[in-house]
Amino acid sequence: MRICSLLPSGTEIVAALGLVDALVGVSYECDFPPAVKEKPIVVNTRLPEAAAPGEIDALVREYLSRGESLYKIEGDVLRKGEPDLVVTQELCNVCAATPYDLASALSGLAVQPRVLSLHPHRIEEVWNDILAVGEATERQDAARELVDGLRARIEAVEAFVAKADARPRVVCLEWTDPPMVAGHWVPEMVALAGGVDVLGSPEKPSFRIDWDSLLDAKPEVVVVMPCGYALDQAAAEWRKTSVPTGSSSRVFAVDANSYFSRPGPRLANGVELLAHLLHPELVRAVDGSVPLS
Repeated sequence: MRICSLLPSGTEIVAALGLVDALVGVSYECDFPPAVKEKPIVVNTRLPEAAAPGEIDALVREYLSRGESLYKIEGDVLRKGEPDLVVTQELCNVCAATPYDLASALSGLAVQPRVLSLHPHRIEEVWNDILAVGEATERQDAARELVDGLRARIEAVEAFVAKADARPRVVCLEWTDPPMVAGHWVPEMVALAGGVDVLGSPEKPSFRIDWDSLLDAKPEVVVVMPCGYALDQAAAEWRKTSVPTGSSSRVFAVDANSYFSRPGPRLANGVELLAHLLHPELVRAVDGSVPLS
């Protein structure tokens, strides 16, 4: 089988099922596992490299207001790959290429591949997407084994944090300029890790707030997880804000790219990481975060 994945989470799922060698195209953001960075790039961004968060937000709004895509499908690379399966997504036209972006490129293929579109809003739907990819690639047993292991890890976290005396108030920031509260599966991750997300709503999209709303929420923990940013980038962007969160708040930057933004297998790592940040006395330390206050 020959597979093109147009989004990082899809690439991670395909790789977790043992199909790295089957990948004939990935997106410019796909970087895990490291072997996929050698694959041909099928999707590129139209946004300038190294743009500041405020600039990115303005450009995204401009593109969307004109009905234009943020992504470019490299038709020549797609045709050369001759994929049997294309993995894409319908959840967010900002986060990754969508079936709409793909339509014109597919029209140039002699043989039309199967298109599998993922659209999870909560963790169980992420696991269901893994099973769907397993079915589409005839790796059903591997997919079920992977999902069973992920569920078991999260259940273990729930057992640990159930011993906690209290559940801290948490705010998760998906962007810093302007500030945006994380949604979809992130509030659920907070709950599984033994916290209470005081602004985000499970299954709902992220949304914009002002800094006063953050302060009014009186969070005990603020988790900085800008979408698409690695750990060092997230920490650097928070330090630029100079926002006082109150002496009672603990602020952490996390590796959003690896453990929160991408709806794939490593969301289980994200739950484990959050559980340690919220309940360090109960859950062992894991990589992927840095304290900022």
